[in-house]
Amino acid sequence: MMSAVIGAIALAGLAGPAARAQTDEIQVYDATINEPGQFSVELHNNYTPIGRLQPDFPGGVIPNHALNGVPEWAYGVTDWLELGTYLPLYTLTNSGQFELDGAKLRALFVVPRAKEQEFFYGINFELSFNAQHWEQTRNSGEIRPILGTHLGPWDLIVNPIFDTAFDGAHRLDFAPAERVAYNLSELWAVAIEYYAAYGYISGFSPLNRQNQTGFVVIDYNGEPNSVEFGIGHGFTAASDALVLKLMITHQF
Repeated sequence: MMSAVIGAIALAGLAGPAARAQTDEIQVYDATINEPGQFSVELHNNYTPIGRLQPDFPGGVIPNHALNGVPEWAYGVTDWLELGTYLPLYTLTNSGQFELDGAKLRALFVVPRAKEQEFFYGINFELSFNAQHWEQTRNSGEIRPILGTHLGPWDLIVNPIFDTAFDGAHRLDFAPAERVAYNLSELWAVAIEYYAAYGYISGFSPLNRQNQTGFVVIDYNGEPNSVEFGIGHGFTAASDALVLKLMITHQF
């Protein structure tokens, strides 16, 4: 009996904060939004050519050779508010099976005309409705503050993200994202991005259970179409060795 209790406690510890190797969106928010009345769609896709062979939890998506994606539909309400929805989230698994993962709603509040500001800021709120193979909780949320500065051709941006399963403030999962970009012109930029999932704010996970991934990114910021492509490498055992991301945006 005692050994069974110890085993259950150990499994509960292993099923702590997810490593976040599987996600539909790999992006650092820069506080830019659609103009009032403008509608856009952004197609997110990320593929893991070399990834972990085990899911984050029993029945979850295996990262290796999985393609995850979602169309993000967004509408500019005012010069400081954009509303959006992610629908449908999907995965093409390493066995070739197509799975629907859920949907999300979001509200993004920003300083007006962020591109023109030397210092810019905002905050994004998301509510997710998850399939059981995507996340262990049916409903989850994200709070994403946005802080950044434009220094000549350089952009420095931080998103100190907090994820929640609505099970208490002490179980907020700290998953920051950062970006340093150099704008080659009005249309082209190159950047280095960093994404992490450290664990609950009440106590970070051991290093071998933290996700830490760096990306080299190139952006084309045209109108009405823009493209972002990145190549990422994980630095911990809970990260994937090689991840590719592609975002294509069309403004209507």
